[in-house]
Formats: sequence, structure tokens, C-alpha cells
Amino acid sequence: MENLAVEWKESWHDEYMRTICAFANASGGVLEVGRRDNGEIAGVSNATKLLEDLPNKIKSAMAIIPDIEALESDKKQYIRIGVGAYPFPISYHGVYYIRSGSTTQALTGSALDEFILRKHGKTWDAVPEPYAKFDDFEKDAFRAFRSKAIGSARLTERDLDITDEVLLDNLMCTEKNYLKRAAVLLFHQKPEKWVLGSYVKVGLFANAADLVYQDEIHGPLITMADKVEDLVYLKYFKGLISYQGIQRIETYPIPRAAFREAVLNAIVHKDYSTGNPIHIHIYPDKVLIYNDGRLPDRWTVDNLLIPHTSKPYNPLIAAAFFRSGQIEAWGRGIQKITDACIAWGKPDPFFKICPNEVMIGFNVDPAGIVGGTDANIVENGENIVENGGSIVENGGNIVENGYVNPLQAKILELMRDNPKITAKTIAEKTGMTSRNVQIHIKTLTTMGLIERVGARKKGHWTLKLPE
Repeated sequence: MENLAVEWKESWHDEYMRTICAFANASGGVLEVGRRDNGEIAGVSNATKLLEDLPNKIKSAMAIIPDIEALESDKKQYIRIGVGAYPFPISYHGVYYIRSGSTTQALTGSALDEFILRKHGKTWDAVPEPYAKFDDFEKDAFRAFRSKAIGSARLTERDLDITDEVLLDNLMCTEKNYLKRAAVLLFHQKPEKWVLGSYVKVGLFANAADLVYQDEIHGPLITMADKVEDLVYLKYFKGLISYQGIQRIETYPIPRAAFREAVLNAIVHKDYSTGNPIHIHIYPDKVLIYNDGRLPDRWTVDNLLIPHTSKPYNPLIAAAFFRSGQIEAWGRGIQKITDACIAWGKPDPFFKICPNEVMIGFNVDPAGIVGGTDANIVENGENIVENGGSIVENGGNIVENGYVNPLQAKILELMRDNPKITAKTIAEKTGMTSRNVQIHIKTLTTMGLIERVGARKKGHWTLKLPE
């Protein structure tokens, strides 16, 4: 059967040198001449001549020496060309080819750049970014890294009693006087200034075609998973309430540990050279996380689901995430996602692997998605107000009772904790736009749940929740 490392041809044509080039650039492979597409031996009439001509043709065109032999089956001769993997890039007539599934593809653009880098022992995230200057960085991302690293016990306070410049050097994110791409992506507050698409896009869909509303999460990668998790669980998911005795239990559509691990996998292993963001599609019955990237050579979904070693697509980014305690270095990410789903009684995740895209999906209960059931989509198509799922105050806790949605519940919590809180601060804490915050505040005021007392700048909020 033809696959990544096997190709069959009924007769020889010089254009098949592209396939040989692709095998040399990948993990090697075998081209058999004299076989039909179904694997049946057709035979070749000129086996002796091919044995004489092909070694010289291939060596002259690509400077490689394959193993070539004539084989026989049912008195029919065919030619077997075995090609090993070469440690340096191989081109045919100036074009570099690679295997993708059972096809041969010419490499161009960013894919070619990344291929050349890896063949020379470098990765895309290790390339210096000559125009990035350390003085342009803010301190927040470095503080977050230190906090996470100490909290996870991966590094000690003594290890981190160094300047931010030395920290970047210790993380192998510098080269001579230059910062590498990994440094910009991990710690710069606006990495898109250098790397387009280095953000996450989240959208709520009513169905396959209709987008209800969306958000974008920008900033340094080292804090990206926190921001994505907070936004999705606050704005897009609903906690289904149950009780064990007097203890209140909130169950979400996807266990937090599983969702966070899936997001981290997308961030760490994404191909950032494509300029496309990570996409999270939230539907009433499923959640899909897409990122540009590809599995290691000859890997399939089956390899992901069994124990395997860690093979990060971006080694420097992965190393920083490991040091911060956010990921492991043992290739257990997919297993951790599955284990978390099993522990919470949720369906196993599912996967779709394309040549340049990886998707992980979760089947979910529509009751756990904002707007998933019994919802009216309003507010100019930008947000959702639900008929059901609200809050009242009860002994200092906010519990469901049928009036407002989770975002409005969060606004009420923030106002309860800080009556002088501003709309701008609410937007920062919830990930909403200021406009959407104002819409929710107007709705809550109309419902009689809040009242503004005093002037705009010096006033405060009064909550009027049912007893």
C-alpha cells in the first residue's frame, strides 16, 4: 500500500526523481518501478538498462546515491529504489520536495524556510529577530514567568534572582546580541509586531455557518493559556450546578485540566510561520481547537494516543513553558487530556490531522454552552442574553435562579466586591469589550438588579438582588 515511505510506478519517467528527492528530504522511502497502483506486479521490459542508467541519473541530478536492485515475481522483473534520509537539504532542478501522506509536494514560502532551518539543525523559533530590542519589553510577562516557575517548583527564587536579560539568555532565547523569535513570542506584550497570527481567536457559533460573536486574545505566549481559559469559562461556558450535601458543585462542558492542556498543546506546537492564529470554535454540541502545525514524520493519530516521547515543534518555546511549570517534557499531553475527561465522566476527545493543521475536539452537553439551549440571540449579534440561568444572592454566594447569564453574574460579583468598580476595570477583568460591558450594565439596570448612586466618577453601585 502506498504511503509516506512507499510509492509504486508502472514504468519509469524522469519526473519520478521528484519522489526520490522527497524521500531523501523526509525519512527515506522506497520507489518500486513495475508495480501498478493496486500493488500488482506489472514488470518492466528494460530492467537491465534501468539498473545501468538510474544510478548515474540520480547522482547527477541530486548528488545522492540510492540502493537500486532488480527483483522478480512470477517471472516479471521490477526495480526497487531505496532512498535513505539525508541530513542536508536535497533539491531536484532547484526545487525541494517533501512527502505529504502518499503524495509528493514542492516546498515553497515559509514551509521551505522552516525545512531548510531544520535540516541545518535549527528551528523556526530559534532564528534571531534583528529588530527586536529588549528595551521594548515590559516586565509583566517576566514577572508571570517567575511566579509560575517558583509556584511549580521547577525553579527556585535563587535561580531567578537574575536580570530579565540573563533570564532570556538562560532560556536560550538570545544569540550574540540578538533576541530570538522565541523571546519575542514568549515575553513581548505585542509579539504580532514581528510574528503575524501569534494570538488566539475564539468564536461562538449557532451552527456551522452562523457566527454569534467572537473574541481575540493577544499578548505574550507565556500568559496566553491563562487568558484563554479565563475568557472561555467566564464568557462561553456555563457551570451546571449540583450539590453534594450543602457543598455546591459547578460542572463545566469540558474539564478545566483537559481544556487547558489542549490550549497549551496548540500554543506550544503551533507553526507560527503561517501567520494564522489559533482558532477555538464553540458550537452548541462541540468545541474544536485548530492550530497550524503537523505531526512528526510518520506519525498518525494512533501515535498520539499511545505513550510517546516529547517532540516539540518549537523546542525553545516548549522549554520555557516547561520551566514555568505549565507543561511536562514527557509527551503526556494528550494522555492528560483524555484522563481528565474520563475522570469527570466526559467523552474522550477526538482528533483530525491534516498535512498542515491539527484539530482536537470535545463533544459537549449543549446545556453547558452559553446559548446552547433555550437562548435568544440579541444585542446586535454581538452577545447573548438567555432566558434562564441567573443569580440571586444567598448567604454571600451567587447562585442560579433564572434571570441573567454568566457574564452578567460575573459583573454582579465584581460590583458586590467593589461597589466603585468602573466599566473599564470590569472589561479588563472579564475580557469583554467596554461596549459589551455597558450593554450588560444597561440590561442589569433595566432588570432592577443594580442602581448607580452618585456622580459618574465618584459614585458607586448598589445591588438589589432578590432575597
